[in-house]
Amino acid sequence: MVYASGRTYHDADAHIMELPDFLRDHADPAFRDRMPRLGISAIGEAAGSQVDWVAKTCPLHNDPEYRANEAELLLRKNYYAVGSFDPAHRPQALDQLGFASQLIFTTWSAAPLVAAEHGDDVELAYAMADAHNRGAAEFCSVDPRLLAVGYVSLMDLERAAAQAGRAIELGCKALMIASACPKEHSPSHIGLDRVWAQAQEAGVPIVMHVGGTGQLLSPKYFENGLPPVLDFHGGAENFRSIDYMAIPVNPAQTMATLILDGVLDRFPDLKFGIIELGASWVPGWMRYLDSAYSSFFRNEERLQKLSMKPSDFVRRQVRVTPYPGEDTGWIIRQSDPQICLFSSDYPHVEGGRNPLKRFAQATEGCTDEELDHFYELNFADLMGPNLPAVAPAAA
Repeated sequence: MVYASGRTYHDADAHIMELPDFLRDHADPAFRDRMPRLGISAIGEAAGSQVDWVAKTCPLHNDPEYRANEAELLLRKNYYAVGSFDPAHRPQALDQLGFASQLIFTTWSAAPLVAAEHGDDVELAYAMADAHNRGAAEFCSVDPRLLAVGYVSLMDLERAAAQAGRAIELGCKALMIASACPKEHSPSHIGLDRVWAQAQEAGVPIVMHVGGTGQLLSPKYFENGLPPVLDFHGGAENFRSIDYMAIPVNPAQTMATLILDGVLDRFPDLKFGIIELGASWVPGWMRYLDSAYSSFFRNEERLQKLSMKPSDFVRRQVRVTPYPGEDTGWIIRQSDPQICLFSSDYPHVEGGRNPLKRFAQATEGCTDEELDHFYELNFADLMGPNLPAVAPAAA
């Protein structure tokens, strides 16, 4: 029995669970030995251990009965989920889920990519991002419903434009940028206009994702004299309530800078996705943007040149995924029906065992039109011509 039925569902946030040598396996030979191994600490092993995860998991995933067990579809998480790391099995998982498409993000590559972007080795940073993009495109090439997210480092203005072009040529359907500010310039620097121009021409959105900030907040916030607080995975390496409060800070600032410096005005057909970064902050942020606009309009020529209020750019071009625990109906009513996107976070623990049930509860009181936008139409708007053809929804 298909998990999602009765309407069309597009999943704006799903993941590859990369194996430790994912970047090495897809790197240019000249850089292969310099690629970091990727962490798999969420399932209890460090990437530097000698555990052969391919040998450990393949006997499970190669068993047709294991993959066909729909009752376990959303109970198995991380590397135990069907299609989590083997692209040959992901179409079967998508068939069982019933989603018309999934936007596929990295799990483990984001942190090292952001760290490299803010380091001193420009060549290595771009080699790492290219390796990731090759791997993501290869993973998604098995099924047109799988939409690969490439990464573009903004640290070098010339290289950023070239990398965006390579990612699009590879078949990446979205371009992820770090929500953290580049090391030497603003994300709105006019030298990056060639990145935005290529994305707009290809109908490829620019996206930010949790993990694209680097360090969320000072670790001193956790030095409170009390025992450590465990996260979802039983460890202290992921998110807890204090980390959670810092999640929207960088994407809100970066997106505001892009809007106020006129990037969205110069590229009116370019869409932006803010993914797995929550959405309860969005309504107040939209009002705060308009407050900045009205307060500084008289003295800032850049604001005088904008063709409309900042919040109108958000409505036209920015799409955001709420967490399932947020009051999605309230967010929709307080922002705009065209902004929010459905996401499952498959196969991560944070997505929960029944995301559709949780979002149904969070959208009680929404109209059918609002729900159509949330589950289908807003994602279609985000992805534009790169949205795969959609078969009629199962009854």
